[in-house]
Amino acid sequence: MALRKLKPTTPATRYYSISSFEEITKTTPEKSLLAPIKKSGGRNNHGRITSRFRGGGHKRRYRIIDFKRTNSTEAEVIAVEYDPNRTARIALIKYSDGEKNYIIAPNGIKVGEKIISDNTAELKAGNTLELSAIPVGTFIHNIEMKPGKGAQIARSAGTSAQIVAKDTKYSQVKLPSGEVRMINNNCKATLGVVSNIDHENISIGKAGRSRWMGRRPHVRGVAMNPVDHPMGGGEGKTSGGGHPVSPWGLPAKGYKTRKNKNISNKFIVKKRK
Repeated sequence: MALRKLKPTTPATRYYSISSFEEITKTTPEKSLLAPIKKSGGRNNHGRITSRFRGGGHKRRYRIIDFKRTNSTEAEVIAVEYDPNRTARIALIKYSDGEKNYIIAPNGIKVGEKIISDNTAELKAGNTLELSAIPVGTFIHNIEMKPGKGAQIARSAGTSAQIVAKDTKYSQVKLPSGEVRMINNNCKATLGVVSNIDHENISIGKAGRSRWMGRRPHVRGVAMNPVDHPMGGGEGKTSGGGHPVSPWGLPAKGYKTRKNKNISNKFIVKKRK
């Protein structure tokens, strides 16, 4: 999972780096596990932009990932594939009953390996167990927040969480952000670290590559007019004069936006900051 730097034949490729894709074993996705993606361009059901600077990008099809791992029979890893919709690699697995599924590929997984989702499973990367069956200190990913809902935490490239303490009902898990949170012991998690660890070191290299990903140019607030942004306007080039804020006037640096009345506050043992 190394990076590859291109020979600088153009100004853009001088700073350009891409993944070597050496772990990929299959380039054609499984047809039965594909779904269409409809682009929103950052707009909601009223046609108004709610997420700025989105739009365009290469056409993709969604790979249906099994985040629940409810099939408890043994499965064999058939292929490791690239997924355009996420930073991690995905693994195509085939169960002994013939069912095929995609899962988030753990780091180091190889074609031909056998994995299983069961509380009696061996403690090796790719196996899924409930938190009650995983010892303290183990690195995990694909963690459920509610039993049976499917994995929601630690799914992006190179991430993992660690179990730091346990009691009868909850496990204390240190998340990638540094937050320590209590999670129900009946929630499932997959052992190991997510694949494609070098993703964070990739240099985009040129603006066009961001456009391929569906990211449009990001305009600074101070470059706008006063009608468009609270930090806009002023004679000549100015930085606004006030504290940096969002387009809707909310402080943009260091301001805590989490509500004090959030029900989930009671599950946070240690905040990330």
